[in-house]
Amino acid sequence: MKQWHPDPEPIKTNDTAAVAIGTAVWAVALVALLIFRPAPENTWWIWTCVTGIGFGLFGMWFVRRRSRN
Repeated sequence: MKQWHPDPEPIKTNDTAAVAIGTAVWAVALVALLIFRPAPENTWWIWTCVTGIGFGLFGMWFVRRRSRN
């Protein structure tokens, strides 16, 4: 029979920093793509970076709002 152990306490993390780093990586990728210009059939990469930045900004807003509550 398994012995019951209480759940551990949640780990304290800096969610805003994690989301900001991810958003910054998307921004760097976007700048690189705008400088080096992908082939015409690969321009969707640019829109993928723009979408990543958009979701990152939404994520920062959401995490900050959640941490206030």
